[in-house]
Amino acid sequence: MASYLASNQERFLTELIDWLRIPSVSADPKFQADVRKAADYLADRLREAGLENVELCETAGNPIVYADKIIDPSLPTVLVYGHYDVQPADPYELWTSPPFEPVIKDEKIYARGACDDKGQVYMHVKAFEVMMQEDGGVPCNVKVMFEGEEEIGSNNLGIFVKANKEKLAADVILISDTGMLANDVPSIEVGLRGLSYHEVEVTGPNRDLHSGLYGGAVPNPINVLCKMIASLHDENNHITIPAFYDNVAVLSADERAELNRVPHSDDEFKQSIGLKDIYGEKDYTTVERVGIRPTLDVNGIWGGYTGEGAKTVIASKAFAKISMRLVPNQTSDEITALFQQHFESIAPAGVTVVVRPHHGGEPVVTPTDSVAYKAAADAMETTFGKRPIPTRGGGSIPIVAMFKSELGLDTVLLGFGLDSDAIHSPNEHYGVFNFLKGIETIPHFYRNYAAAMKA
Repeated sequence: MASYLASNQERFLTELIDWLRIPSVSADPKFQADVRKAADYLADRLREAGLENVELCETAGNPIVYADKIIDPSLPTVLVYGHYDVQPADPYELWTSPPFEPVIKDEKIYARGACDDKGQVYMHVKAFEVMMQEDGGVPCNVKVMFEGEEEIGSNNLGIFVKANKEKLAADVILISDTGMLANDVPSIEVGLRGLSYHEVEVTGPNRDLHSGLYGGAVPNPINVLCKMIASLHDENNHITIPAFYDNVAVLSADERAELNRVPHSDDEFKQSIGLKDIYGEKDYTTVERVGIRPTLDVNGIWGGYTGEGAKTVIASKAFAKISMRLVPNQTSDEITALFQQHFESIAPAGVTVVVRPHHGGEPVVTPTDSVAYKAAADAMETTFGKRPIPTRGGGSIPIVAMFKSELGLDTVLLGFGLDSDAIHSPNEHYGVFNFLKGIETIPHFYRNYAAAMKA
């Protein structure tokens, strides 16, 4: 296996770079043709790798790329999920190189989607090719399902899954859309937070007003919005929405101690992102704050005049995008309703508030005693030389809970990204080491899983 990977790694990287050049931004309609072009590219590479029944499954939005390799119906089946759409690259001016003109520097691939999730999806395509070329084929059945709407909430994936349960029937789901602690500290995420996402609008006067003629006599929607947002946390950074914490799963002292065994340095954490001090909910560590505690963050805020120079104006409207990360026992429907009710209730007289819920997702904890998890842990131990540490991830992959409810399947989150990869940010990148190590590791998972299921 190593010899085929070694002799073809430059080609693998070139193919990935070609794919990264396609700006498959699902959030912006102007890139719609590029999203489909990225799907076509992926489908072609899957065929070349040796997968069969490759097709673009149409949805009300972007197509889902499906393929499989069924070698024996009596053998176990692995369903691989990932996404080929990417986040918007704005603001472009903060990139050190154009986001859709990939470059490799300092052994890292710089491009939008390099890590999230094109680079990690492409590991699976090439790992399959490696198995076909060196191992004489895969040791169990494989199905792949790569969507083009993950970054906008996977609105059509659930519909597709419900309508294609027989097509997607499997024994376990394998996803590489997460990360690990460090290149010398392998880990596997076993928990993900859920999500509740909203856009809010505050309206005051019926038009923009001169701040000299009207200032001090009318409510300023931007000022009002800032005060409303500020009130959502107290002095201990505790979220103030009534009943928000009612269903939060509380870990025991032993469970918290086990969680905090992961290697972590607050000083290194601060240095890595240019902070002078850490921040967060009182009485919790940084590891706990990003893994087992819910959060509320403003993702964007705007209104009034933001162009060059000055314009003395009181804006008619102000807007913000607000998201909450959820933990086990919270549900997105519950938190969405609580947020909407509370945010509307704290609006002062003189303004009108509209809350528009966007997408949501459920938190999930995956088992660490399953055959599939052990197969993944053994695979990482083989290629990294160290046993991976189970961790709780702070991000959200809402479809993991959906797969469990609709297909009855647990998921293994075999990710190779790093926190420093700047996903969703300017200068996103993915280590060449990580890309190649993923291709090396994934075949070991298949062999381990097939052997364990046969035993």
